Amino acid sequence: MAELMDEYGRPQTPGASGKQGGVTRRKFLSYGIGGIGTAIAAALLYPIVGYAASPAFSTGKEQWIAVGNVTDFSPNQPQKVEFSYKKLDGWMTVEQKSTCWVVAKDSANFDVFNPKCTHLGCAYHWDQNETKFLCPCHGGVYDITGKVLAGPPPRSLDKVPFKLEGDKLLVKGA
Repeated sequence: MAELMDEYGRPQTPGASGKQGGVTRRKFLSYGIGGIGTAIAAALLYPIVGYAASPAFSTGKEQWIAVGNVTDFSPNQPQKVEFSYKKLDGWMTVEQKSTCWVVAKDSANFDVFNPKCTHLGCAYHWDQNETKFLCPCHGGVYDITGKVLAGPPPRSLDKVPFKLEGDKLLVKGA
């Protein structure tokens, strides 16, 4: 009977089942090392893939913040409103403070403006005597509707999304 040889020229003996072949020690070790390497690679890549893909799976809950009752705002009298809201920053929840300008047209129609000038982000203010929003940094001037009247600002004041719930005025948080 002819003796079977492996790739290295060594005689091969039949396994316990009587069949030739089977898993050699070398194949077993290479499969084991390959499996361990795959497990390590998966353990290292899991956090990276999770970080990159997490925004796609986030709920993106909208946060609406009550800034006052609709009766608190007089028509055509801009009012600066300060408010705070909770923001998730990594693993911590942080209390953020912010402001906005509210201009009531009537009890159901409002303009809510971001408090930063559209030129360089400076804080502007309402000048009651001139009935205009004035930015002291570079001379930006806006009317009561947020439209640019003078100065370097490239566009009108940015509006903040808002909604009414009953008699409450709510603005969209960041």
